[in-house]
Amino acid sequence: MTAVEIVGFSASLLSVLNQFPQAIKVYKTKDTNSISLLMYCIVVVCISLWLVYGIMLVDTPLILANALSLVPIVYIFVVKLTNTIRGIDKLSI
Repeated sequence: MTAVEIVGFSASLLSVLNQFPQAIKVYKTKDTNSISLLMYCIVVVCISLWLVYGIMLVDTPLILANALSLVPIVYIFVVKLTNTIRGIDKLSI
């Protein structure tokens, strides 16, 4: 494995793992009060665009990293949006 591949693999792995602690906390507590809905909107769009970019390039590592990253991100976003619609959370930035 080259240095470039190690850096790319490490970045992909951390991108996939970085949202799981927050997703686990949201799953256990259902508390999203301190989470920014706008930020998660932006993150969902950003990771989705990276996924589309990877698909357009037919870059399997990029596709996998972003597809897997979307799982906890979309989960957190949906719970936050649901809590906001139900009035559990205030609509805030």
